[in-house]
Amino acid sequence: MRERKKDYFYRRAKEERFRSRAAYKLLEVVERYDVIKMGDVVVDLGAAPGGWMQASLGAVGENGYVLGVDVKEIEPLEAENTRSIICDINDPQTVEAIKEFLPHPADVVISDVSPNISGVWEVDHARQIDLARRSLLIADSVLKLGGNFFVKVFQGDLLEDFVYEMRQGFQFVRLIKPEASRRKSSELFVLGTGKR
Repeated sequence: MRERKKDYFYRRAKEERFRSRAAYKLLEVVERYDVIKMGDVVVDLGAAPGGWMQASLGAVGENGYVLGVDVKEIEPLEAENTRSIICDINDPQTVEAIKEFLPHPADVVISDVSPNISGVWEVDHARQIDLARRSLLIADSVLKLGGNFFVKVFQGDLLEDFVYEMRQGFQFVRLIKPEASRRKSSELFVLGTGKR
């Protein structure tokens, strides 16, 4: 707890009323790579507690729309152009549930989904890559051509194959370690832009 209070991004999130410090990971990528634009439709997988939804709402403006998806209920945000649904990304029916709530195919899919950490590195890495693959399958189904996808992964021996899969579906693929990611964390993010 003491370490969190010293954490710059944790303190900043409290001051700026973001629900989590993770919002700054997405904000950095939006600013640097123009991933989310005004008026975009965004699907946020693993959205609880809503920090990435808040960041996305700022990026899409009043004419955009943000749909949060999580196995947990997300406290509603005040903006009218957002909603959340309770779904498991491993459930094959989730794609249809997402499509029901979209005004048109998504411009962007973002995924900060994480497994329950076991502490056994090989297991956690494999679980995270599985979740990233599931997120990619959903993105493939709900994204428009030319759309963007941003997903969390853990470093490890399965990452190279996942990046290869991303390269088959997107024109531009890049591995990113945002400044707000803790230094000792093995999390990375993969950004794919220009869905083929």
